[in-house]
Amino acid sequence: MDKVTRVASENGIVIFSKSSCCLCYTVSFLFKELGFNPLVYDIDCDPEGREMEKAIMRLGCNVPVPAVFIGGKLLGSTNEIMSLHLSGALIPMLKPYQALN
Repeated sequence: MDKVTRVASENGIVIFSKSSCCLCYTVSFLFKELGFNPLVYDIDCDPEGREMEKAIMRLGCNVPVPAVFIGGKLLGSTNEIMSLHLSGALIPMLKPYQALN
């Protein structure tokens, strides 16, 4: 849990991902198309990946990846991010991190 919260709080926009996950790719592509450069953290390349998956789920994400954090706060997975984007609420949440890209 500590590693997940540390990585999420040390970076403005973080997507915990798996290198073979097409939904993870789609969510990270969305952020890049919107002009933001999130940290994409592939947990399948980390020896503590299994523990990180469990920690993400304990934090309230329905699926371990993609798990999107903005400003250290868990926003959710693909459905939550796409809903925020379609409603127009995602970009205002990202604006404070635009200068960090």
